[in-house]
Amino acid sequence: MRLTTADARGDVIVLLIGMRINRFWAVHQWLPVMLSMLRMLAELKRNPGRGLLSRVLLTASPRTYYLVQYWESKEKLYAYASAPDGFHHEMWGRVNRMDREGKLRGHVGIWHEAYVVPEGRYEAIYGDMPAFGLASAHGQVPLERRGRYAKDRFAHRSQGGTAA
Repeated sequence: MRLTTADARGDVIVLLIGMRINRFWAVHQWLPVMLSMLRMLAELKRNPGRGLLSRVLLTASPRTYYLVQYWESKEKLYAYASAPDGFHHEMWGRVNRMDREGKLRGHVGIWHEAYVVPEGRYEAIYGDMPAFGLASAHGQVPLERRGRYAKDRFAHRSQGGTAA
């Protein structure tokens, strides 16, 4: 088995963002949310300078869909979220207007969680896998370069990297 690990250096920025279908019959409410998620991903793919390194689309159930995203920095994540020329900014404005007008009816839930993971607080291993997850965002290297055991990979420090 070919074993590799992620070649991440320094802090890792992870955003979990998703939606939950609360009422399946309210397709007119949840389908636009799902499509807007896909549109934002396309926008970020066209503009790699915005800072999205990689993403994985997942489902937790037939109701819940989410993305695991890896970003260059929390500053770039915040900048995209508030950029007046970005689709996220436009969509968040629509959601806020609908909320003020009492037009949100609970048919679809939205959520996100953001994490800054300091170097020394993450590790990864992949067996016979193409670059996936953290390795897709930061590249992958042979396992031996970071350590055969999880404790060794946690202990690894990059040149100039930060560790908490």
